[in-house]
Amino acid sequence: MATTEIDQLVTPGSGRGLLDVYRDRFLLKLLVRKEIKVRYRGSVLGLLWSYVKPLIQFLIYFVALGIFLNLQRGTPNYAIYLFAGIVLVNFFTESLSNATRSIVDNRDLIRKIYLPRELFPVATVWVSAAHFLPQLVVLVGACLIVGWTPSVLQLAAFFLVFLIVAVLATGLGLLFGAMNVYFRDSENIVDMIVMVVTWASPVLYIWSMVEQVMGPWYWIYQLNPMTVAVEVFHWVFWEPTLKTDQYVTGTMPPELLTLWLPVSIGITLVVLFIGQLTFRRLAVHFAQEL
Repeated sequence: MATTEIDQLVTPGSGRGLLDVYRDRFLLKLLVRKEIKVRYRGSVLGLLWSYVKPLIQFLIYFVALGIFLNLQRGTPNYAIYLFAGIVLVNFFTESLSNATRSIVDNRDLIRKIYLPRELFPVATVWVSAAHFLPQLVVLVGACLIVGWTPSVLQLAAFFLVFLIVAVLATGLGLLFGAMNVYFRDSENIVDMIVMVVTWASPVLYIWSMVEQVMGPWYWIYQLNPMTVAVEVFHWVFWEPTLKTDQYVTGTMPPELLTLWLPVSIGITLVVLFIGQLTFRRLAVHFAQEL
């Protein structure tokens, strides 16, 4: 018996990384519940803020770009196009921002007991997913009103893209969350990434506008996994709402599913590997640094 117990001992701070998150998934559920309760403690609207914030953001962009700059003239169902991109990007930016602060924000818990540190960034992504679902319901409802008829392939692509964005946010969250313990400038770097990502992806404009400007260098733009994710999201939710006479030139970039989607999956997995590797190496001294 004693020998068995000794064999199970491990060096403090070491573990199997994200595999430990699955093993301790009950703790993950507790952390997700805690994060949601803490975030809306003392709030009158509570989870309704998941509707209010993206709605205000959508109205600002729609009025400024759709009406004042008249982008809706060349983009049929521009409201659907805009909201589909905003919903996905909001999920990514919220996940990344909160994951970056997750270790520092839970410093008291980390200093007192040992548990897989990866639980904290992963929990923030799950919380963001909980906020994403109400927005998705609104998006699907709006799409159905204007005649949304997706194919089975498009519905499958939705789940794949959602998984890609979640994994990408987790990988970057692990990377910047660990770095933030040692260098608090990491939060400012992430704030800049969050500020740029909406404009670095075709959320507010058609992808063909970028192709016209970048020409042969357009492939660089497509290397951004969020760019590909937003384009696939538009293909899933916006493209099936268009009538035959409403199709604009190139509603979907060439080779989006056959080339750029696999490339984005590969880049996302590389980001996850780098994030997990960096996190595991830095996590050993989290308690001392915090």
